[in-house]
Amino acid sequence: MQAADWDARYAAQQQWSAEPNALVAELLADLPPGAAVDLAAGEGRHALWLAGRGWRVTAVDFSAAGLARGRGRPGAERVTWVTADVLGWEAQPGSLDLVLVAYLHLPEAETTALLRRSVGWLRPGGRLLVLGHDADNVAHGVGGPQDPAILHSVARLAPVAELLDVDRLEQVRRGTPAGTALDTLLLGRRSRPAGRRR
Repeated sequence: MQAADWDARYAAQQQWSAEPNALVAELLADLPPGAAVDLAAGEGRHALWLAGRGWRVTAVDFSAAGLARGRGRPGAERVTWVTADVLGWEAQPGSLDLVLVAYLHLPEAETTALLRRSVGWLRPGGRLLVLGHDADNVAHGVGGPQDPAILHSVARLAPVAELLDVDRLEQVRRGTPAGTALDTLLLGRRSRPAGRRR
């Protein structure tokens, strides 16, 4: 989908709950706040949640309408809102403590290139969290995009995981009102230089 398509969707109605994804919240709740980017932030629910916990967050999305919804929420002044295509957006190398990519679905080659590039934005010890619909969800789950070519899997995220100290790389189940959805989760940290590991 193009930015105009998403603008139309966001203009029509709110697309997601205002609360963060439960697994994202569980995995990040105990991290000390730092600098973060929420790539493909949509309406900014994760960016706003992180900002409320003291993070300095940049929310990046190509839909101005989606970001406008986020800007209208309480606490929005604590987030830096950037209208940009995530495939072209850049952060300073080694400048971030967290890169969050929740439910961004692109062709595999574009996803891999973006995520591998984003590892370079992390400080040593900084975390990358990727969560999205698993390719198996089309046949065995509910909801989400129905094109397996743009969905995640453990194998498809392996070229990204090899750049990290991996905490989790797995298929996870997510309960929804319509039934169980299948997602892929990658959580890992950028390696610390030799001699500085803790």
